[in-house]
Amino acid sequence: MEWPGHLSSPSASAVKKIQSISELDLAIGKCTVCPRLIQWCQEVAMTKRKAYENEIYWGKPVSGFGPADASMLIVGLAPGAHGANRTGRAFTGDRSGDWLFGSLHRNGLAKLATSTSRGDGQELIGVRITCAVHCAPPDNKPSTEEKATCSPWLLKEISLLMPTLRTFVALGKIGWDGLIGTLKELGFRIPSPKPRFGHGSRCEVVGPDGVQRLLIGSYHPSQQNTFTGKLSEAQLDQIFATASAYNQS
Repeated sequence: MEWPGHLSSPSASAVKKIQSISELDLAIGKCTVCPRLIQWCQEVAMTKRKAYENEIYWGKPVSGFGPADASMLIVGLAPGAHGANRTGRAFTGDRSGDWLFGSLHRNGLAKLATSTSRGDGQELIGVRITCAVHCAPPDNKPSTEEKATCSPWLLKEISLLMPTLRTFVALGKIGWDGLIGTLKELGFRIPSPKPRFGHGSRCEVVGPDGVQRLLIGSYHPSQQNTFTGKLSEAQLDQIFATASAYNQS
């Protein structure tokens, strides 16, 4: 199948009409703008991994997860093919999610230390998790155009959360870059030169509402980082401890 040379972003007028996080979550789940990603999500859902061969995969875009009045927003890259693309909830059902929810639980930000399915009773406390790209991409590598195409969803999500948001946590460089680009588009004042990504990188950004917020970066809790020791539990815990302390200051 040949893909179109240019992808259209989600309808600006349709996104503009969204007035709540619940409406946003529903709209993201229905998005079909990126044909390569949609076909990949569906193909993975049909072929499955042997360990999950008896499960029904979600197989479509995955929205954010967490309360509509969150004070902390965590931004990752994209759903995992056999994680969120299977379970239908961000960072749920794979090793990356085990690390993330474990750390949130140790910091008092999640009800459970693990998250295995949408019906497992997991609840986030003052935290919302989302992604820069809402569909699982082949080889975990969305194209530059696909990242740009998906960006209106993150922009809208931050806009809706703005009244209560105090901190942003970016997991990985793509999450960091996507978040900074979105904040600029929303009218946030970002330090110049652009802050470089690294584990523990942090800066304060000022929103169009005049409120100062913290942006902090963390290595992504991917197996590539956790298995090699690039990211430890203590390092990840410190990120959320720092973000929580800022929220309470």
